[in-house]
Amino acid sequence: MRFSASPLRRIEPALVPVINLAAALVLSALVVLAAGSDPIEAMTALATGAAGDGASLGYTLYYATNFILTGLAVALPFHAGIFNIGGEGQAYIGGLFASLVCLFVGPPLGWAAIPLAVLAAAAGGALWALVPAWLFVTRGSHVVITTIMFNFIASAVMTFLIVNVLIAPGQSSPESVAFPAAVWMPSLGGLLGPSPLNLTFPLSLLLAIGVWMFLRLSRRGFEVRAAGANPEAARAAGISVGAATVMALTLGGGLAGLVAVNELMGAQHRLLLDFPAGYGFMAIAVALMGRNHPLGICLTALFFGALYQGGTELSFDMPKVTRDIVVVIEGLAVLFCGALQNLFRARIARWLGPGAAA
Repeated sequence: MRFSASPLRRIEPALVPVINLAAALVLSALVVLAAGSDPIEAMTALATGAAGDGASLGYTLYYATNFILTGLAVALPFHAGIFNIGGEGQAYIGGLFASLVCLFVGPPLGWAAIPLAVLAAAAGGALWALVPAWLFVTRGSHVVITTIMFNFIASAVMTFLIVNVLIAPGQSSPESVAFPAAVWMPSLGGLLGPSPLNLTFPLSLLLAIGVWMFLRLSRRGFEVRAAGANPEAARAAGISVGAATVMALTLGGGLAGLVAVNELMGAQHRLLLDFPAGYGFMAIAVALMGRNHPLGICLTALFFGALYQGGTELSFDMPKVTRDIVVVIEGLAVLFCGALQNLFRARIARWLGPGAAA
């Protein structure tokens, strides 16, 4: 005899991360209190700085765009059973490819070069991820080590090219000349307020939907998930695990490369050093907190975007709450929603009622 599951159990997948996040915020309030500031005032200032007006919300969504793209770049290969730690390098090479299109193809083609630059950014990131994927499949190289090493290689290549080849004439700052205005990513800042928010934000949401459809509704996506869940069973079913792995990591690299579209074409309008700004590494936390699901990644990216923007405003309004404390808040969120994700699960399950009993 079977008893029907409690209707409340259906909300458990959403309730667990909410309670984990609430616990992280409670501890964050204690940290702010220990720093000598009012935690309620600090959290209010954080929320106001993140979405208090149109401009603040625009900046929050602008930062969230990078987290969505890099989070998807980690999550997609993770479904194939591998970690993509190379988002920084993939974004670098994507930025190089996109900048070359903007600088040399943009003047004659004008706005028609924008889709070419977007494709070039994705191609650059994909090609930079392809080599570690090939080494992993053919040589057994550890993909975490190779992707990290490729981050440093990409950084060195970019430094050399910007300083010696692409630097704007007559200046010492390591950056290229400005892109033609015709190839700037169309701005969305006018909808909310003055901010660097641009068309890359809705593009990232469409890509999140596309990743979900690819993984859940396509044959290739099923092969990727099967290769990650049980490689031996996938091989027995006739699936090429190596091909699925290469495809997943390459697509992830392409997503990371699109960070350059948001940063360079949408905000900076030139090629410059360090534009990935650590997004490739923070993407690991975004993907883990989002349970490697596109919807979860979008929500987590919005949370981190709010922390980035709100934390900047908070440090101005309350000098005692430094940027380091905001980093602590981010770390506590990752700790409770990632490493300690099951801390409250048993208690929540008992409160919601039995699932099914024989």
